[in-house]
Amino acid sequence: MTLEGDEGQFPDFFHATPRSRQPLDHYPDLQPNGCGPKAFCGENQIMETSVNQEILLESGTNEMEILEFYLGDQSFGINVQKLREIIQYEAEKTTVLPQSLPSVMGTYLVRGQSINLVHLKKHLNPGQPVSQEAERPVVLVCQFNRTVTGFLVDDVNQIHRISWQDVQPMAPFIDKFRPRFTGSIQVGNREILIVDLEHILTEIDPDIRDALVSCPAEKQVNSTKVEALQEARGRVHLMLAEDSAIIRSGIERVLLGAGYSRLQTFVDGEKCYKAIQQLHRQAASEEELLQQLHLLVTDIEMPQMDGLTLCRKIREELGLKKLPVIIFSSLITEQMAARCERVGADGSISKPQIPELVAMVDKLCLGNGA
Repeated sequence: MTLEGDEGQFPDFFHATPRSRQPLDHYPDLQPNGCGPKAFCGENQIMETSVNQEILLESGTNEMEILEFYLGDQSFGINVQKLREIIQYEAEKTTVLPQSLPSVMGTYLVRGQSINLVHLKKHLNPGQPVSQEAERPVVLVCQFNRTVTGFLVDDVNQIHRISWQDVQPMAPFIDKFRPRFTGSIQVGNREILIVDLEHILTEIDPDIRDALVSCPAEKQVNSTKVEALQEARGRVHLMLAEDSAIIRSGIERVLLGAGYSRLQTFVDGEKCYKAIQQLHRQAASEEELLQQLHLLVTDIEMPQMDGLTLCRKIREELGLKKLPVIIFSSLITEQMAARCERVGADGSISKPQIPELVAMVDKLCLGNGA
């Protein structure tokens, strides 16, 4: 992979002839007896398949399922948990929006509802012409961050069940130029790049971008109380585990701006767990440990160790029952919140609701909702 300039450019696989679509029986893991959400069948129909992702996340096995798809000849992947369905792209269902980003194709009609449609190849390789469009592209309809978005891709391959331990974080040098990927995994003889859809949505949606750069306004109280609150926050020791560079820096910026100055960050769950494990070894009791660490905020999707496994291991292996844990993830739904509770989390919040995160940290650490 070569990098050029500040943005970095992908090599010529983006301009290679797109793969021709195989019949559906060439995708065994997208069959009804395989894994995954929904898949296309025929020209426009949608076929239900079984969902094993909930079982994986429920048990905290540190496993996930990723959908492998293609842009040109390169394999990319997304977490199946974010995927609602895969549908055949039909150009006549697209409504172009004026003055939108080049990669935003407009809105796309999915069973009577309009969703934003992103040309993923154009967004990942901005400024570069697409030499040839796929013959029969598909739309990945994804739901996360409390919104539904479509991503146009050339083709899909299959769903892989993998361990988070096998996901390798992007090298720091590459991550500096290409933060739109959270890691990679080797499957057979090919490398699958895990796309950071949260980052892409942040680049497209100004509301999400604003949430990551602005501190939540304090309630209208007198200056003495504000100063006391800031002082109290400054005594709290926090840890944050988040693999997405833009989300991590956004959370860090807002928490620091709110007064939580004693914040230690980690790029994956395993590094965070080892740090807590070290504190556990050094402390004579949990009460002593809680003088050095007051609360943990963690994402779910992370290389090496996911947030649900991190929380479960803290409770079961380290025996830390009183350490508050907040799971802050784009995957939070009513069902996911219940799973977070079952592995021992004290609360869960959907990204990018950072003001809600600050309020919950206040509640758990200071005994108030600020």
